[in-house]
Amino acid sequence: MASRAATSPMRPTRKDRTVKHMVSYTLKPDRVAENERLARAVYDALREARPTGLRYATFRLGDGVSFVHIVAHEEADGANALTALPAFQAFAAGVKDRCASPPVRVELNEIGSYGFFDR
Repeated sequence: MASRAATSPMRPTRKDRTVKHMVSYTLKPDRVAENERLARAVYDALREARPTGLRYATFRLGDGVSFVHIVAHEEADGANALTALPAFQAFAAGVKDRCASPPVRVELNEIGSYGFFDR
């Protein structure tokens, strides 16, 4: 019988080693431009590094101060290509100071998608 940890919906199965999560937060209005500049630097670094097994998107919500990041990455060796980037480390270093409401991370359990996490 498989262990509960091996089949938990919160962790990828052996077949699917992709971790999916969402991070949301609300910024102080005067820090939005800084946050966007730092986020763009992460995308510049990603385009240069082109890490395999990573899907990442950042969205500013309609209120102009709330942001959502959606991340899917494979953890075959336990490494995270996104958080290893110096540009992401610079982004993450001051995010709590930029926030009116701190970042909240939630695991995502995919029911289905079309062209979103596909390779």
